[in-house]
Amino acid sequence: MIRVRQIKVPILKDNKDYLLKEISNKLHINSKYISKYKINKKSIDARDKSNIKYVYEVDIEINDEDKILSRSKSNDILKTPDEEYKYSITGNIKMNSRPLIIGSGPCGLFCAYMLSVAGYKPIIIERGEKIEERINTVDEFFSTNKLNKNSNIQFGEGGAGTFSDGKLNTLTKDSNNRMKKVFEIFVENGAPEEIMYLNKPHIGTDILRKVIINIRKKIIFLGGEFKYNSCVTDLIIEDNKCIGVEINNNDKIYSDVIVLAIGHSARDTFYMLYDKGINMKPKNFAIGLRIEHPRELIDKSQYGESYKYLPPASYKLTYQTKSVRGVYSFCMCPGGYVVNASSEEGQIAINGMSNYKRDARNSNSAIVVTVSKEDFGSNPLDGIEYQRNLERKAYELGKGLIPVQLYKDYKNNIVSDNIGEVLPNIKGNYRLSNLNELLPEYINSSIKEAIKEFDKKIKGFSMEDAVLSGIESRTSSPVIIERNEDFESIPGLYPAGEGAGYAGGITTSAMDGIKVFEKIISKYML
Repeated sequence: MIRVRQIKVPILKDNKDYLLKEISNKLHINSKYISKYKINKKSIDARDKSNIKYVYEVDIEINDEDKILSRSKSNDILKTPDEEYKYSITGNIKMNSRPLIIGSGPCGLFCAYMLSVAGYKPIIIERGEKIEERINTVDEFFSTNKLNKNSNIQFGEGGAGTFSDGKLNTLTKDSNNRMKKVFEIFVENGAPEEIMYLNKPHIGTDILRKVIINIRKKIIFLGGEFKYNSCVTDLIIEDNKCIGVEINNNDKIYSDVIVLAIGHSARDTFYMLYDKGINMKPKNFAIGLRIEHPRELIDKSQYGESYKYLPPASYKLTYQTKSVRGVYSFCMCPGGYVVNASSEEGQIAINGMSNYKRDARNSNSAIVVTVSKEDFGSNPLDGIEYQRNLERKAYELGKGLIPVQLYKDYKNNIVSDNIGEVLPNIKGNYRLSNLNELLPEYINSSIKEAIKEFDKKIKGFSMEDAVLSGIESRTSSPVIIERNEDFESIPGLYPAGEGAGYAGGITTSAMDGIKVFEKIISKYML
């Protein structure tokens, strides 16, 4: 096949016939000679808002491929590279037990999926509920504030990403085609095929829930097993080797291979690991607030009047303050919701979520400020306590509800007494508050300075009625669980994914799960 890049199509002419015509023009051939084409990438070029275009990269099947390649002088025409993900089982140690996967977020699920396909029949241990039950539990929490500490937006089948926008974009370089394999698995299990080529792919929480169920069914069909409502409360270690786990302070399961894919919010597990002597170190993360704007405002700013013909707009904003603090937008949710993502009693943490259509009235993102051990301490667990203290303050400030404030009042340090033009789009109950009382001054001043600057990039970003809510504290894991070149912290224990500090988001977590799968099959045979 031949890959053709930089094919530009006006947004109002985005159809198969016009695309085929532009491919033909690029190759200087008649379109009738193109037997088949497949979209490899599709993005939006909105630099000129009066002439926004889609930019395609396609792979085509055509006779005389070598002739066309030899005569072409363009860097945009090349032979399609082999991008198939490949693996081989090279291990020579007999595995005497089924591998254990602790956690069924994207890292754990994809590691388990690949192990299942390869015939290893893993056991997946999940502290929360299966997705069907988890959805009901979360909905009840939104309505009543009744928290299930083991099954909520952070914990349960699918992990925290299941109640998110389902964003799959990543800046990670991937020469091994693991990312493409992740997307293929998603599509095979019900995700829209467009995620294979969109520049900023997403699934949406509504579709992602169905995909997770299909992945589970495939794992079970291949011999895997799931144990829900099963929290790992201890490691069984002998002669500095992890040989098993304790579940719910009672049952014990033994295994040669234990993959620790616990997610960034498993604080009790982090403490247990620390007490067991597992090497850990603190990791920088970020904290801040969510900001909501009318979706139409963001769309118009990003696309101009062409916004009516384009999907809901996203943005990515970064800024360095005068005090050299990094501030950036995080987990941007076009046409989405702010959600109560708490997982501990007496604490509030929030996140963002969108359905596939991204058609809710507001767009939101977190505006977060980087923090490091200079801010929270050098002990591996100090970052957790820093998060907890702020989440307790959020709970107290909102009297158990999500504290909310208009930007104009946040800027002027006064309690909001009403909602303005922007009606909060929040899942969970909220209370008008003064968010200045929640965050340290160095965070407040950084956010205020950044929002003012962001208005220069997105017109209306600093609108007075924009709604702020807090606290966004779970941007990433506050720890790194150290692992060696074989991905083991001690023999038998494989820390992995976002919780262990090796990923950030759905895609990189799933890819890290596949990396761990590769390490396992390079050591163990069936």
